Amino acid sequence: MELIKRLTYPLMIFAAVGVAMVVPHWFNTWFGFKLSGLIIPLIQVIMFGMGTSMSARDFAGVISMPRGVILGVVSHYIIMPALGFTLASVSGLPPEIAAGIILIGCAPSGFASNVMCYLAKANLALSVTITAISTLLAPLMTPLLMKWLAGAYVHIDAMKMMWDIVKMVILPIGAGLLFNKFLQGRAGWLDALMPKLSMFGIAFIIVIITAAGRDSLLTIGPLLIVLVLLHNCFGYALGYWAGRLFRMSEKDCRTIAIEVGMQNGGLASGLAKEMGKMATVGLAPAVFGPLMNVTGSLLASYWHRKPPAEHR
Repeated sequence: MELIKRLTYPLMIFAAVGVAMVVPHWFNTWFGFKLSGLIIPLIQVIMFGMGTSMSARDFAGVISMPRGVILGVVSHYIIMPALGFTLASVSGLPPEIAAGIILIGCAPSGFASNVMCYLAKANLALSVTITAISTLLAPLMTPLLMKWLAGAYVHIDAMKMMWDIVKMVILPIGAGLLFNKFLQGRAGWLDALMPKLSMFGIAFIIVIITAAGRDSLLTIGPLLIVLVLLHNCFGYALGYWAGRLFRMSEKDCRTIAIEVGMQNGGLASGLAKEMGKMATVGLAPAVFGPLMNVTGSLLASYWHRKPPAEHR
């Protein structure tokens, strides 16, 4: 029952995606307004919510756990982009859709990884710090990796992508950090609202992109799902064994596995929207999001039943 409860949210997303596939026009335009125009504001709200849940202590982990943080961030920005590029290269998919697989691999860690690390009895403090640092590095790392790995598939304006990430991620998180510092505890209603608003925002973004890319999904959907699932699961496995290779504790290995395998699909979707290729480049991030939550929940449930050994 506990697992079913945790899977309720991703299963609801799958149901909404199913509706978007059947009646895509429901999620294209309302009263003359294109719903795709909501994607960037929703991402900014989600990132603001992430910022309100953070503080300077989340970045102090670099000092207290430098080895784990460095290994986690470096593994994240090596393993997932390399996997994305490899899968895109062998996929045989149209170039722009293949570029989407690389894009989700070049995104920073997703904040859902923190929840999964908590459930998996991993190192939550390390998880939060890796997520924070990988997110702050995203304006530099994501455009450079995309230019290098996906430049042959789709035109990449690295400078524009840097600014897009700054306005979608860095500025809202900064505002959230300031809110948390000066108004913490004074707006309890907002603290309760933000997680629910974030969940709704992610689901709505996925549904909008699914509706826009319905025709492509009907053609290449099964193959894309398999490739995205491989990307996600190999990320977990290689992240875990990177930790083992460097003799990290079991808790830290679990943390690095989850931090490597789980991506910020919302940001990747927003970048696809800003590139003007939501219905092609945006498909892989839209598929990755729900699948990531299902596989992450299953992995966390498995590890939850196997308490990690305390020794290295």
